[in-house]
Amino acid sequence: MRKIIVSEFVSLDGIMEGPGPDDSFKYAGWTMPYVDDEFITFKHDELFSCDTLLLGRVTYEGFAKAWPKRQDDQGFAARMNSIPKYVVSTSLDEITWSNTHLIKDDIVRQLRALKEDPGQDILVAGSGVLIELLMHHNLIDEYRLLVYPVILGEGKHLFKEGVRATLELINTDTFETGVVLMRYRPAKV
Repeated sequence: MRKIIVSEFVSLDGIMEGPGPDDSFKYAGWTMPYVDDEFITFKHDELFSCDTLLLGRVTYEGFAKAWPKRQDDQGFAARMNSIPKYVVSTSLDEITWSNTHLIKDDIVRQLRALKEDPGQDILVAGSGVLIELLMHHNLIDEYRLLVYPVILGEGKHLFKEGVRATLELINTDTFETGVVLMRYRPAKV
């Protein structure tokens, strides 16, 4: 069975909103000063170790706007544009990004079936509302939290009030920039 891996950028105070520059959040791009070769290698390896992206509507709309216009020598943009993508949304009716499929009805059953399909792991980026749904139905197999040495003071939190989980630390890595990668899996309680 494939794993669903949630990979998130988060500030020290738990904010996930607007990590990239193409966002309306007033502190958009707060992760950009920490992008270096070490980080690029990590994200490249992470993307290429999975063969499916799972996204919520808001993240999908941002990615679908940005990625088709991008190119790079490492093949990251080509991979983002060609990899199968599944968007969970009850409000979208049309999908425009290449190789993207809409999950609109019977969502939990379809997500469980996606995990059962053969292949590599499934990667979730952004998608805070989707993460809540995945947590509620115990569908997340691993959390990769990239914690930035930034306190934003306001914005959308990764974990909403009332969301509970007990996690087991797999490992931590510290990037030269001070970003800390913390990998967790759900604890067997």
